[in-house]
Amino acid sequence: MNAGVLDIALNIALGALAVSVLLCGWRLIRGPEVTDRIIAIDTLYLNAVGLTVLLNIRLGTEMLFEAALIVAMLGFVGTVALSRYLTRGDVIE
Repeated sequence: MNAGVLDIALNIALGALAVSVLLCGWRLIRGPEVTDRIIAIDTLYLNAVGLTVLLNIRLGTEMLFEAALIVAMLGFVGTVALSRYLTRGDVIE
């Protein structure tokens, strides 16, 4: 019975993340300002991490947790660099 509940929960979580990816993609394309697009990109990184972790749980392996960590770190660094570039005009002083 637990495997059935886990499959249902994973399907619901994957559906919710798919809707979130679509909405973030819409905001990325239609964002009225650059800041909206930066936030959409950051949220897409977080969705990619969530999808990687859910795939890892579904497959029952432990290999993809490191990939999720790398995607999260690159997403954070990319968001900070892009934000600094837009506010100051350069990334490194």
